[in-house]
Amino acid sequence: FNRRESWRDPTAHAELIAIRLAAETLERWRLTGTTMYVTLEPCAMCAGAMVLARMDRLVYGAPDPKSGAVRSLFRLADDDRLNHRLEITSGVLAAECAAVLKDFFRQRRRGNNE
Repeated sequence: FNRRESWRDPTAHAELIAIRLAAETLERWRLTGTTMYVTLEPCAMCAGAMVLARMDRLVYGAPDPKSGAVRSLFRLADDDRLNHRLEITSGVLAAECAAVLKDFFRQRRRGNNE
């Protein structure tokens, strides 16, 4: 889960938290052989971190036309100019992911900021 609000940390996106936990668990910063699964297309910060962590693959459901940095606004995760690229699978259960996100933001508007 994102923890930006509760941790008061702009970098506390779910993807970055998962990367930190994976590196700690695997006891290495190179996360080769790993796959990240997320509901929403990652932002530039998260996509960049996945590339820098040398993750193998990213699987996501819903596109993010406002800040998606994998396919929507930018193509950071598989840019040929970088020394590492991710294999990307997008649109997996896209409608279901969009519904989960819609419900999440509806709850946030009601005051549950986690």
